[in-house]
Amino acid sequence: MSARHCCRRPDIARFLIKLWPAALFVFLLPKQLAAHEPPLSPERQASLRSLLHQECGSCHGLKLNGGLGPALTSDALHGQSAAQIALTIMHGRPGTAMPGWNRFLHPSESLWLADFLLRTPDKKP
Repeated sequence: MSARHCCRRPDIARFLIKLWPAALFVFLLPKQLAAHEPPLSPERQASLRSLLHQECGSCHGLKLNGGLGPALTSDALHGQSAAQIALTIMHGRPGTAMPGWNRFLHPSESLWLADFLLRTPDKKP
């Protein structure tokens, strides 16, 4: 193997061509969900808050300040979009204890949870 082959940079254009569908999905997901889904009922929102503290709290800490999993405070999640967090909620994180919740939640519910995490400084149940 020559030194030139070993140190060659990846083809950025090919990388961007492969990446654009995922980026488009991440940016359009919240708009598509908002356009096609009715708002969640207050009862469902309360149910999701309960799920967040009971199920997610078992790994992320009862106050969501971290535990086995990282903290889910708005400060800890700063810089991430609701769509990114919603995708993690739905599909989990391979190679970690974070499961995907796509069997139990609708995408609009995961987006609601992500938005709740980002916008609510005090996440008491």
